[in-house]
Amino acid sequence: MIELSNIVKCYQQHEVLRGVSLTVGDGEVCVLLGPSGGGKSTLLRTINGLESFDSGSIRVGDVVLNAAAGPERDAALLQIRKRVGMVFQQFNLFPHRSVLQNITEAPVHVLRQPRDVAVQNARRILARVGMADKENARPGSLSGGQQQRVAIARTLAMNPEAILFDEPTSALDPRTTAEVIGVMSDLAASGQRMIVVTHAMSFARTVAHKVHILHAGRIAESGPPEQIFGNPQESITREFLSEAGERHS
Repeated sequence: MIELSNIVKCYQQHEVLRGVSLTVGDGEVCVLLGPSGGGKSTLLRTINGLESFDSGSIRVGDVVLNAAAGPERDAALLQIRKRVGMVFQQFNLFPHRSVLQNITEAPVHVLRQPRDVAVQNARRILARVGMADKENARPGSLSGGQQQRVAIARTLAMNPEAILFDEPTSALDPRTTAEVIGVMSDLAASGQRMIVVTHAMSFARTVAHKVHILHAGRIAESGPPEQIFGNPQESITREFLSEAGERHS
């Protein structure tokens, strides 16, 4: 279980997150939608400590992360980062290393896996994301979609309990977006727990178990995709879907 309880985050006097609470169960795919500037990426980044928060708590399994700085928070963050992977909008691959080296780096140095085990796992995961023939390539020779698939493979190599996706296709063209969405859909079908910030409405419609509409730092509406897209209850949801080109009944 991932549980966010009443998360508040301020920049100077501006409240970016205004008491956000949500839960993600085992095997669930949770999608965060909403207008730009609503706090979606900030919320995602609080979970693995890339952003601090001012009050509330985050629980991942039996590990609780509180707002107050100190040794307890540092210890909790360390545990959460071992359990929760993250895939970014920009791919953040090491340009001077091969695809295989990018994927084996963290398992060898963080998880202390024997190198031959890490290589074996990396090759299995590369096959899973359709990149088995690129293990010796450098990231610069790959398309954006291929680089993002390698970034997903790198995250999977850490065997995370959950993966956070922060706009993973926003830098990609439609064809390579479809490649990455295909990989994410396969992961979801296999029971991978995911929290996804995206503008890919088809993914939210067909893959998500629950959709949250974030607006002005609050969750305006939550529900299964058939309710959010088919029968939205809140005007802000209807307005957002209309602007995104989505028709609802």
